[in-house]
Amino acid sequence: MNKQTRQLAAVISGQDTSDGVGVRLKRIVSQQQKNAFDPFILLDEFGSDEPTDYIGGFPDHPHRGFETVTYMLAGAMLHRDHLGNEGHLRAGDVQWMTAAHGIIHSEMPEQENGLLHGFQLWINLPAKEKMKPPHYQDFAAEKIPRLALADGGYIKVIAGDYVTETQTISGPVTGVTTQPLYFDVLLSPKQQLDIPINPQHTALIYVYQGELAIGASDRILQAGQLGQFINGDNIQLATQQQSAQFLVLAALPLNEPVVQSGPFVMNSSEEIEQAFRDYRNGVLT
Repeated sequence: MNKQTRQLAAVISGQDTSDGVGVRLKRIVSQQQKNAFDPFILLDEFGSDEPTDYIGGFPDHPHRGFETVTYMLAGAMLHRDHLGNEGHLRAGDVQWMTAAHGIIHSEMPEQENGLLHGFQLWINLPAKEKMKPPHYQDFAAEKIPRLALADGGYIKVIAGDYVTETQTISGPVTGVTTQPLYFDVLLSPKQQLDIPINPQHTALIYVYQGELAIGASDRILQAGQLGQFINGDNIQLATQQQSAQFLVLAALPLNEPVVQSGPFVMNSSEEIEQAFRDYRNGVLT
């Protein structure tokens, strides 16, 4: 069966901003896109070796209605929540937190100097799962499959499957309704890669180092840019004179109403107001 290569439909440049207590970051997906990347709600990249850019961290704050995925490239963060859970995130580690009914947590750096670099992704939950009990999937770096590519580079498979002619590499994340694909890929210079994608899924590529050529076209995604790919079951990528590192994100869209206000993502304004009331009254969780 012939593959149908997806086309690059939109390019978003990340915007420098801050969140938490003065944490400087690049916001790539946000409310400004008005759910154009359903079910992806937010994507942030944080990365600095200047302590004042991150030392304030993200003190206690609530979430309801979605999942947060934290992926560390360098440095260390400490996660704590109101239930007494604690997690130490270090280079290569992933925390997949399903906030659902509600979590109040903090994410604080476990370092006073050096490079802190990583990503946080928010993925929406279907309406029927928004009020389920919260839970976590935590994976140390060594639990995440890493496929070495023949021409150099690699694919880290965090969620979903990477399918080749001879094998299927499955990420450790399981049981997520939106069937997410989450890869971290390094390509060497002058290397090509095809990535099979479910034709029903929203598909995004975020380049965080180098630059990436798109298929047979002359279009380029630069570091700090996100591309949306539509119509097809395959994404065709290549590098030219320099290497590239990038995230591959894909998931099944929910096609449901989305109302977001700060840390809450629900299906109606009434549900958002209830979330704020529950938080004020101490019954969010």
